Amino acid sequence: MAMRAGTPKLAKESVKRGVALLCLLVLAAFALAGPSGVLAWGENHRLLNERQSEIRRLSAERDELRNRVALLDPRHTDPDLAGELLRSNLNVVHPDEMVMLLH
Repeated sequence: MAMRAGTPKLAKESVKRGVALLCLLVLAAFALAGPSGVLAWGENHRLLNERQSEIRRLSAERDELRNRVALLDPRHTDPDLAGELLRSNLNVVHPDEMVMLLH
């Protein structure tokens, strides 16, 4: 009879160990293949590099636009830029200039 009394206790321990092992396996799977797991590090690093290069490109573009805005300040407009804009937007030329169309 002592054997029978120990069998349910042994079965409970086995179930507890099985559940604990299953939990550990699930946690290990998330650590390996989850959204912030080991396998995702390479993809995250690639995306970070792409975003940093895009930030550098956009910063350079912003700086160019900032310079252009400064040149168009109404208090001291750059005459070369004003002439360029008049020629390109209003099709205005000086009498001594030649217009060359490029395709």
